[in-house]
Amino acid sequence: MSKTAMPPQSDALVLFGATGDLAAKKIYPALYDMTVRGALRIPVVGVARDPMDCETLIQRVRQSVQTRANFNETHFATLAGLLRYVGGDYKTADTYTRLRHTLGNARHPLHYLAIPPAMFSVVVEGLGAAACTRDARVIVEKPFGRDLHSAQALSKTLESVFDEHAVFRIDHYLGKEPVQNLLYFRFANSFMEPIWRRGRVKSVQITMAEAFGIGSRGAFYEEVGALRDVVQNHLLQVVGILAMDPPENDSTSAMHAAKIAVLRSARPLSPADVVRGQYIGYRDEPGVATQSQVETYVAVRLFLDSTRWAGVPFYIRAGKRLPLTATEVVVQLSDPVPNLFPDLDGIGNYVRFRLGPDRVAIALGARVKSPGEKLVGEDVELFVCNERDDEADAYERLISDAMKGDHTLFALREGVEASWRVIEPLIDTALPVLPYAPGSWGPEEADHLLDDGTRWYAPRVTL
Repeated sequence: MSKTAMPPQSDALVLFGATGDLAAKKIYPALYDMTVRGALRIPVVGVARDPMDCETLIQRVRQSVQTRANFNETHFATLAGLLRYVGGDYKTADTYTRLRHTLGNARHPLHYLAIPPAMFSVVVEGLGAAACTRDARVIVEKPFGRDLHSAQALSKTLESVFDEHAVFRIDHYLGKEPVQNLLYFRFANSFMEPIWRRGRVKSVQITMAEAFGIGSRGAFYEEVGALRDVVQNHLLQVVGILAMDPPENDSTSAMHAAKIAVLRSARPLSPADVVRGQYIGYRDEPGVATQSQVETYVAVRLFLDSTRWAGVPFYIRAGKRLPLTATEVVVQLSDPVPNLFPDLDGIGNYVRFRLGPDRVAIALGARVKSPGEKLVGEDVELFVCNERDDEADAYERLISDAMKGDHTLFALREGVEASWRVIEPLIDTALPVLPYAPGSWGPEEADHLLDDGTRWYAPRVTL
C-alpha cells in the first residue's frame, strides 16, 4: 500500500504490565521473534508494580519463550541485553521520573499499556506529567471502553497528552494473516466484485467458536461477556472488511474510511436481533457469580443500510464450550436464475473463509453433475488451505507497525465509536440468558434469528 511519509522510528519500547499474562503469553514471544529477524534493536523497558530487578525480568521472559521451536541462547542473549526494568506504583510520580531516567537518550518511545483499562488514565497522566509523551506513541489493548461513553472518555484521556496519530488501538485480530488474506482475496480477484452485493448474496454468516470455557478468566469475563469481548471488536471488524466498498485508492486512510463507512451504515441492534446464552457449568467456574447473567454465547442478526448490502442479513455468533475451536465466514450466494435443475436442494453456491486458529482456508462451494445418465448434481468444494499458528505473528506484525507509526492494521477512534453504536441499545437491556449444553452449538433459539430457508453453517473439523 502507498504510504505518506512516516514519523521517526520508535527508539525505545516501554511495556507497562511487564509481569502480566498478556506480556508473558503474547508480547514477549513476539519480541523474541522480532529479535530473531533482527527487527528489534531498541531498549525494552518493562514497568510493573512488582519490586524486582532486571535479572528477574530476564528470567520471566526466558520462561515465556524457551519452549518456542526457534529458541536458541544466542538470540535470547540479544533480547536479554535490550531489557530494562522499572518497578513502582503507577500512581506515584517517582515511577515515571525513574522511567524517564532509564530511557536515557530515547526521544521517540513507544508505550505499550498491557494493563487493565481502569489504569489507563493513571498511567497516561503520569507519563504526561513526567514529559514522557513528547514525540512518543502509545498502544492500548482492547477493550476500548465498556460502552460508547467510556470509549469516548478513553479517547479524550489519551488525546490529552498524545496526538491522535500517536495512538494505536491494538486489536490483534486485525494483524492475523487469515484476516489480511480475506481483505486481499476480496480486492485482488476480478470475479469477486460483480457477485459481492445484494441481489447476488443471500446471507453472510460469521461464526467464532471456542471449544474451551473461560478457565481462570472468570472475574474478567464477568465484566465483559461475549458481546463486548469479541462481537463489538473482532467480528464487527471482519464485517467491515467483508462489506466495504472498494477504497478510493490503496492508502491507509482510504482503507480505514471504507471500513468505517460500513460500521456507520450498520443498523443498531434491537433485542429482537439477539440471542444470548450461557453454557451449563459456567456459574461454577472460579470468579463467576453464582447467579451470573453474563453471556458466554451470543448470536445476532445485523443489517447494513447501504446501497451494496441493503436487505442482506449478516448473522454473527460467538461462543465458548462449543463443539470445536474455529472462526469461519460463509457468504451464501443467491440461487441461479433460471433454475434449470430442480435437484438443487444442497447448500448451493457459497464462498467460505476459515480464519483459524491453526488452519486457513478459502473455499468456493459449487454444484457438479453426478456420474450417470440423469442430470442430477452434488455439492463440491474447491479450496486452498495452509496450516500455521499465526497468533504470535499478529503481535509481531502489529508491534513492528506501531514502532514505524503505521496505522494500517489498527482501529481508529471513529471505527471504535461506530462499532459501539451498533451494540449500544443492548448494553443496559435485560435480555434473557438461555442455558446450553457444553459441546452443543448454543441455544436452539438462535435458529429463530435466521430467515426461512437459511440455516447455521457449522465449521467442520476437516476442511
